[in-house]
This record gives sequence, structure tokens and C-alpha cells, in this order.
Amino acid sequence: MLSDRRVFVNGEFIAWDQACIHMMSHSFSRGAAIFEVLSVHDTEDTGPCVFRLDAHVQRLFRSAAALDMVPGLSLEAVAAGVCETARENGIRQGAVKILGYNPEIAFDILPSVNTLDIAVFAMDPARDLGRRRVPAADGATLCVSSWRKLDPGTVPVEAKAAANYLNGMLARQEAGKKGCDMAVMLDTQGFLAEGATESIFLVKDGRIMTPVLGTVLDSITRNSVITLAKTLGIPVAEARLSPDLLDTAEEIFFTCTPMKVLPVKTCGQRTLSPVPGPVTRQLADLMAEVTSGRNRRFADWLFPVS
Repeated sequence: MLSDRRVFVNGEFIAWDQACIHMMSHSFSRGAAIFEVLSVHDTEDTGPCVFRLDAHVQRLFRSAAALDMVPGLSLEAVAAGVCETARENGIRQGAVKILGYNPEIAFDILPSVNTLDIAVFAMDPARDLGRRRVPAADGATLCVSSWRKLDPGTVPVEAKAAANYLNGMLARQEAGKKGCDMAVMLDTQGFLAEGATESIFLVKDGRIMTPVLGTVLDSITRNSVITLAKTLGIPVAEARLSPDLLDTAEEIFFTCTPMKVLPVKTCGQRTLSPVPGPVTRQLADLMAEVTSGRNRRFADWLFPVS
């Protein structure tokens, strides 16, 4: 149960129920918090490991810099805190969330200081959160959202900032009202961007295509899948993609931290078959090998908890 969990806050562990800030805190009232979500996998040889811990913590600090924020712990201390928190909570398979936030009670748009408190949470979602709305194992249903992806001229879209995710929340809400699992947003120029919290990939003529960085998050799972595809000899093109490609792609899949590779079975009125397609299946199988520790080529992507 969540109430049994321990939370790492600024270098010390506290009880779950004590991990609170005031409702008038700057980060709560302005959405001015940054975060990372990481996955923990129970590997065959080294036990529970955090997937690509170094990349996630580095991105947390890039997000802070983009927003003129300063984490209150060093990069090394945050990374160590992630492993300590997973170990403290006995997590063998699950998720870790790092949260950088300003607890100052502030009415003004700017806080008086830009130093962030750091909290780390670890949990087993299946045990701690019970039933969650997740796409079916045989693939997700997809629609194109009427909401556009935040433009990089308005906020730094490369920052994993809490306020930015209102955009994706609206897209996912709209998808649910349409009876779909997932939504893909276009950018403000009308090109494919990304899902609510996922990167999108299309497969056509044996080649993988995905939206180029610039209007989308520099996703760590996205980067991992591109690397794995190249290892398999599958060509990858990062480009500005027309939404018309959704009508002709042979395979469509999403990538994200919790599900890694998620195939799409319907897009609008169109049914894709087979699902997963051969390219998607190759990538999903290789990712499963990596996260289980069975593929030693990518052993440096796994960081042992203990």
C-alpha cells in the first residue's frame, strides 16, 4: 500500500503521508515543477535495475536549466537517491518518480528563490494503484486530437515540466470521449508531433519514421528504440511527418516509459493487421531482452538498485 511507502526528500526518508506541501506553494499553484518517471525491472542476474538512470537524471537537470531552476541536490545525489528509494521500498518491478518543486508560499508569478526541493517516490503500480486504465495488450486504439502540441515558441517543450502536461491531458481526455485509448497531436504547423505522454513511430516499406526533435520531447524511450532499430539494421528517418501517413503506414506504435513499445491496432476508422506488425514485434522483443538483462550489449542501460 502507498501508506507503507517511504519517500526520499532532500536526502532523507520520510513517511508517505508526510510528503506534503502547502496548497499555496508556488509549484502547486503555478505548475512550476519538473519531473522524471523511470522504470524498474527485475533482471535475471543482478536483480532490480533502473532503466537508463543516467539519461533520466541528466534530462531532469536540463529541464531545470531551461526553466532557470536549480535542483537542491547534485546530479550524483539524485541518481543515488533513486536507487536508495527503490531499495528502501523493496521495488523489484515498478516505477520511480523524481519531482523537483518549489514549496515556497508565493502569490506572485515569480518565487523569491529558484532552488528546487527534490523528492523521489518508488512504487509498484499494480500493487499500489490497483486497476488503472491501460491499453489492451493486443494494441491501442488511436485517434488524432483536435488539440495541437505546445509550440516551442511558447514554452520550452524539451523541458519535462508539470505545466506542459495539461496539453497531453486534454488530448487523452478527448480520446477517451471518442472511445479511443490514445491520441496523437499535431504541431502548430500541422505535422505529426506526439501522444499525450508518448512518442509515435510509423513503419512503411520496412523503414521506421518518427517526428524530428524540435516540437516534441527528447524522449529517452524514443532514443532507446531508435538505437535498437539501428542495431537490427532497420532504417530510421526523423522528419516532419504529414498526418496523411497515418492512412498508409503499415505499422504504428507508441513508445513510453511504462509500456516501452505499444502497438496501435486501429487508427480512426482504419484497422491495422497484423498487430503487432513484424517491425514492432522485433523492437518489443529486443526491448524485453534488454530490460530483463538478457542482452548484454545494452547492459550499461541498466543500473542495479543494490
